[in-house]
Amino acid sequence: MSTESGSLFGKKNYGWMLGGLALIALGMFLMSGGQSNTDPTVFNKAAVYSPIRITVAPLLILAGLVIEIVAIFKK
Repeated sequence: MSTESGSLFGKKNYGWMLGGLALIALGMFLMSGGQSNTDPTVFNKAAVYSPIRITVAPLLILAGLVIEIVAIFKK
């Protein structure tokens, strides 16, 4: 059994991890959206159920998680 001095991950691994985190953060930001209602008593269906919030943002989060897994397991 050889002991290697140094980090567990390489520079490329950290780059992929940072990219995955950026995708996850972007997905979370897009999912949160902006101000959906100016009046709290009125439900704005178009803002809450926009395609960006219900389709694009979750796909970005899943892609970020896949990139994180690949970055961890990649030698």
